[in-house]
Order: sequence, then C-alpha cells, then structure tokens
Amino acid sequence: MSQSHLDDLFDYTEERCLWQFFSRTWDREENIEGVLGQVARLLTGQEPLRGTPQERLFYADALAMANDVRERFPWASQINHEEIHFLIDGLKSRLVDTVIQSSTNRELNHHLY
Repeated sequence: MSQSHLDDLFDYTEERCLWQFFSRTWDREENIEGVLGQVARLLTGQEPLRGTPQERLFYADALAMANDVRERFPWASQINHEEIHFLIDGLKSRLVDTVIQSSTNRELNHHLY
C-alpha cells in the first residue's frame, strides 16, 4: 500500500460518497465505520454482514464503492488482504479527521440535537 493509494481512495470518497456528510458526529462515525467495514469485507472476499437493516444499508453503499474501486483503480486487485485492511483503516482515520475533527460545522455536536 502506498500513500497514493490512500489518496486515490480519499479523493474518490470525498467526491462520490455522501454518507460521510450526515448531520451529526455520531452519524458520520457510524457511517464511516459501517460502510468502510463492509468495503473491506467485499474487497477481501469475505461475506458482507446483512443481518440487520442498518448492515444492509451499509452493504448497499459499500457494494457500489467496492465495485467502483475495483473498476477505477487497477492496484486494488493487486494488493493482499492485510494491505486492504491497512488502507481502509487509513481511510477511516483520514475521513474522521477531515469530516469530524476538522469540520467547522458547529451543528455536529450541538447539545440540542
């Protein structure tokens, strides 16, 4: 895995994935963890989790993302499972930093919401 792979995934996610921009911090964290967890499962050939409505929602978003990643980035089929998990963990961290910790949206943590 290289920094350019992480940059590719981050740029793709920022451009194409609206689930990262839900209105509350806990929503964003839940979506980042849920969708990207399913993406990792799909990219490593594991069976996705679909036992609850929320898992199925994450799966639907993850399926589109995993298919796009395979189609857009040839390196995705050339890295091993450990590298995929490392890459997804890096993407999660970067998204949390960007869309939660560095966000200037004060409504994310407003006590009345």
